[in-house]
Amino acid sequence: MLNEISYSAASKHFKTGQYTEALSTLNQLIDTKRDARTYALLAKTCLRIGMPEQAATSYELAYQQDGMDAESYLVESIKLYFDCGQKDKALALSNKLIHKFHKYPDITYIVGTVLLERGEPRIARALKNILMKSDTIEHIKLGARIAITTWDLFDPKDIETARLLLAKLPRQQAVRLMYLVFCREHSKFDAIEKHQPIIDAAVAAGDTSFISLDGTFFNIHWSDNEHINQLARSNTPAFTPEMTAKRHQMPHEWGQKIRIGYLSSDLFDKHATMKLIRRVLELHDRDRFEVTLFCHSDPDLLKTNQADRALWGNVVTIRDMTNEEALAEIKARNIDILVDLKGHTAGNRTAILNMGAAPVQVAWIGFPGSTVNVDLDYVIGDHHVLPDSSKPHYYEKFVRLPDSYQPNDPINRPLAKQISRGDVGLPEDAFVFASFNANRKITPRTVELWCDILKRAPNSVIWILHNSQDSKTNILAKFIAMGISAKRVFFMGKLEFELHLNRITVADLGLDTFPVNGHTTTSEQLWSGLPVLTIKGTNFASRVSESLLHAIGTPELIAENEAAYVDQAVAHALDPSQLKEIRARINANRFTSPLFDAERYCRHLEAAYETMSKQAKAGKAPDHFDVPALPARTEPFLVR
Repeated sequence: MLNEISYSAASKHFKTGQYTEALSTLNQLIDTKRDARTYALLAKTCLRIGMPEQAATSYELAYQQDGMDAESYLVESIKLYFDCGQKDKALALSNKLIHKFHKYPDITYIVGTVLLERGEPRIARALKNILMKSDTIEHIKLGARIAITTWDLFDPKDIETARLLLAKLPRQQAVRLMYLVFCREHSKFDAIEKHQPIIDAAVAAGDTSFISLDGTFFNIHWSDNEHINQLARSNTPAFTPEMTAKRHQMPHEWGQKIRIGYLSSDLFDKHATMKLIRRVLELHDRDRFEVTLFCHSDPDLLKTNQADRALWGNVVTIRDMTNEEALAEIKARNIDILVDLKGHTAGNRTAILNMGAAPVQVAWIGFPGSTVNVDLDYVIGDHHVLPDSSKPHYYEKFVRLPDSYQPNDPINRPLAKQISRGDVGLPEDAFVFASFNANRKITPRTVELWCDILKRAPNSVIWILHNSQDSKTNILAKFIAMGISAKRVFFMGKLEFELHLNRITVADLGLDTFPVNGHTTTSEQLWSGLPVLTIKGTNFASRVSESLLHAIGTPELIAENEAAYVDQAVAHALDPSQLKEIRARINANRFTSPLFDAERYCRHLEAAYETMSKQAKAGKAPDHFDVPALPARTEPFLVR
C-alpha cells in the first residue's frame, strides 16, 4: 500500500511539473518497488530535467521487467541511447527487435545509420526496403544511400525512388546529387543537363554545405576540383585525427622481415585491380617481406578465380568477420604496414583502418584521390597524379614512385591478337575513334567534344562500349541531338577479357573521358597497341591517363585543354601518318618502358615500404617522400 501511495505521489509531482520532487520520490520507491511502471515514470522524469542518458537506462530497466509495454520501453531506450551517442548500446539492444524492424522504421533507421558509420553497408543492405517504404523522408534518404553505397544502381525501384524523392524535395541538393548518381550510371543526359548545372551554380556561389552528403566515389565523376572532392564524405567512417596519434603511440614489435598486409575484396584474378597488381604480388622478395592478404571477397566471385592465390601471399579470409574480429586477426599477425586496396569503392572495409590496425597504414591503387575520413599515413602515387599542388587537399602524405603510380602485369595478361573490323561490324574504310570506358564516365560535355570531332572529321566513326540497353539508347540520342547520324555511332557490349583485348586492335584512336579518365581501361588500350588521347587533368582521377602515357613514352597524346583535344583528334583522323608512328612506338615500348615493367615497379614499391618502416621504427611522423628511380633498362625486360 505504501508503495502505491509513493507511486501516486511521484505521478502527481510529474503531472504538476514538480520534476525534482518526482525524481526524489521515485528514487526512494526504486529501493523497494522495481517494476516497469516505476522505471518508465523515472525515465520520463529524467527526460524532463535534462538527463537523457539516465532516461535511456531507466527505459531499458523498464523493458527488463517484462509486461505489456516492454517492447515500447525498449524502443524508447534505443532511441535515447542513439541520441546520446551511445551507438554501440543502441545497436546491441536493437538486435532484440531484429525480426520486427518492419514495425519500427525509427529503429531500422538507427541500425542502418550505425552500420554505415561502421563501414558495413553490406549488412545494412538488408534494411533498404523497410526504409524505402517509410513515410519519413530521412528514412527514405538513408535507404537510398544504402542502395547507392551497395551498388544497386540498376534496380529500377531504387532509380524511381530517387526520382520521386527529388520531386518531393526539389530544394535538397543532397537528394539531387543522389539522383544524379543513378542518371550517370544510365547515361540519362537530359536529367543530368537539367540538374548538374544547379549543383554547379550552388558551388560557384560558395555553397558547399551539401557536398558532405555526396559519396566520395560519386563526387569525382562530376567534380575535378580537389577541394570539393575532399568535402564529399557521406560513405565514410567516423574519424578524428586523434585516432592517428593514438595508433602511432601503440607498442609494436618489429621483425627482421617487413610484414605487409593487403586489405581487399578484389582478390581474384578477374578483377581489374588484380589485373594490375597480380605480378607485383608474385614478385615480392620473400627474403625481405612477409605478405598476407586479408580477403573479404565475395565467395561467388572467388569461384571464378583460376589463379594460384598462394603465389600472392598468405590468404586470410575475413569476409564473415565483424570489423572487431578482422582487427584481431590483423593484429595477431603483427602486421607492420597495412595497405588498403579499396579506398571509397564498393565493398571496402576502411572502418578497420580507423581502429588502429597497424603502425603504418597506406592507400594504394584502389581509389584515385584522398581516402577521406580514414586513418591513413600515406597514399602511393607519382608526380603526375600527385603534384605538390595537391598536398593541401590530402590527409595522407605522398609517396611518389618514379614512373607511374599504376602497376601492370605483363605475364598473366594475354597479348592482343589482331582481328579484322568485319569481325566486330565496323567499316573498313573509316577512321575509328573508340571509348572503352564505363558509361558513368561519359558526361554530356564529353559527348559534345566527340561530336565536334566527328563533324570536323567526316570520314570518321565512333565506337562505344555500353553497359546496358538504356545507356546505349540515351548515348545515341545525345549524338543524334547534336547532329551526328546514327550510322556513324557504333556500340559494343561486354566480352571476355581476351576477346576484349583483341577487339581493341581494330580502333585507330582511343578517346579518354573526363573528369574521370580510363584507369585500367587506358592501360589495356596501350597494352593492345592503341594510342589514347587525353586532356591534362586537375585531380588524381583526371590525371591517370597522363601518368600512363608518360610511362609508355607518348606524352604528345596529352592535350592541354578541350580545344587541343578536339584539334589533335581531328588532325589524326585527317592525316593518320603520325598516329602510325605513335602506335609503332607503343608496341616497341611495351617490353622496355616502365609502364608494363612489373619487376621494376615491385622494387620501387618495396623501397617505399622500407622507407615507411624506417620512419616508423625511428618514431618519426609520416612525411612526404619520393622513391629514387632505378637505372633505365637497356634491354627488354620480357620477350613474349
